[in-house]
Amino acid sequence: MWLLVTVAGVMVAILIRPHGWRERPGYPLVAVLDITRSMNTRDVILGGRKVDRLSFAKDRLRRLLRQLPCGSTLGLGLFTERRSTLLMLPVEVCRHYYELSRVIDRIDWRMAWAADSRIAKGLHDAMGLLQYPELKGTGLLFITDGHEAPPVNPRYRTRFDDVKGQVKGFLVGVGGDTPTPMPKYDESGKPQGFYRPEDVPHRSTFGEPLKAPTDQPGFHPRNAPFGGEWVLGQEHLSFLHADYLRQLGEEAGLGFHRLRTVAELLAAIDRLGVQRLTTQPWDWRPWLAALALLLLTGLYGLVCWQERRTPLAKPGFYSTDNKEK
Repeated sequence: MWLLVTVAGVMVAILIRPHGWRERPGYPLVAVLDITRSMNTRDVILGGRKVDRLSFAKDRLRRLLRQLPCGSTLGLGLFTERRSTLLMLPVEVCRHYYELSRVIDRIDWRMAWAADSRIAKGLHDAMGLLQYPELKGTGLLFITDGHEAPPVNPRYRTRFDDVKGQVKGFLVGVGGDTPTPMPKYDESGKPQGFYRPEDVPHRSTFGEPLKAPTDQPGFHPRNAPFGGEWVLGQEHLSFLHADYLRQLGEEAGLGFHRLRTVAELLAAIDRLGVQRLTTQPWDWRPWLAALALLLLTGLYGLVCWQERRTPLAKPGFYSTDNKEK
């Protein structure tokens, strides 16, 4: 009886939702996701089949969301053309898990507001966003394949002197190593094959060249400073530009991490040094439920043990009528 009373008391305590408080480390993060056209390239494996880079990156973000300890915060942003923008300011991952997962699910390449892909400028813009007071001390995850389109003119490369050392984070590279055709879609998202060499520019024709190609046919210092010939290259194919992303990381004071497993990504985040101690509620209900189960198991074992020790009475043993008969 006392065991049953104790179990009932424990169950009542569970209904009251008891909890305590403890300090736990959390990670303040902002993830900026590249949604340019090259991210539609299918050259990464997810669930045993090839998927596009954007879907792979979204899957790893969802898994990271489940692995981050309570007290961590996560903000979400997008990059396309030469700008980065925030969809959500950082919010606590446990209390806002549903909202964060829904936003990640709904990220789509058709949200891009322009077609160019200036990775360096987008990274600089993202680092500038993290200078706002409410984002100070937040770690940056800039997820991209590093494919610049059109190609960058070396004379006008982005400089990071004004933001270098002010943001912690790393560029997260996603994609394969083999040049792969980029899928082409119409305005409604229907596939239209793949980009062909004549569909994309294969060199930069912006501004002045680093070195004037005076020996090129059609060269004119004002009207054709890059020469007059049509150049074909491999820009219609895409792969992970890991070396370029490492170079950008060094120039911006950031690291580089190739996206594979969530465990590796979480370990890289831990090495950033952006942990914050937060006071989080500690739910006692699982422990109380385990205690109730243990008491019920002990009660069941005690009853079985007593039944084995108590001999069964023979039929009619205590019957006066049977004795007389």
